[in-house]
Amino acid sequence: MDMDQQLSMVTLGVADLARSRRFYTEGLGWTPLLDLDEVVFYQVGKGVALALFPLADLAADTGAPATPGTPFTLARNLGSPAEVDAAVARAREAGAEVLKEPRRAAFGGYHAYVTDPDGHRWEICHNPGWSVAEDGTVRLAAVDPES
Repeated sequence: MDMDQQLSMVTLGVADLARSRRFYTEGLGWTPLLDLDEVVFYQVGKGVALALFPLADLAADTGAPATPGTPFTLARNLGSPAEVDAAVARAREAGAEVLKEPRRAAFGGYHAYVTDPDGHRWEICHNPGWSVAEDGTVRLAAVDPES
């Protein structure tokens, strides 16, 4: 039996929920889906949510130690290089560390890397080969890095 390929929720363990709430709400300009004292949820796509949950609570909930880490990146694809520049500036104003200033990317688009207050890495990019169909299906096409 085939399983549906889907991701419903990403939960980030955070050291300081108030600081992270400020970053995601003010720095990224996102509106909380549900904002509670102990957890904040943001809708980040069709049927996909991002939760911010204190590290200690995450450890208690999972029954295993939870520590901040950077073995992955989250990404946000925007409509133009100018939107990337504006998003990076806004994130910087909200306390993001800019790891890589906006620039042309090897894949032919334009991108930058920032971290949220807990060191979770975000790629903020414009990939002209990325599109999303009305039904939510992602389509990727190769982009000529020279164009």
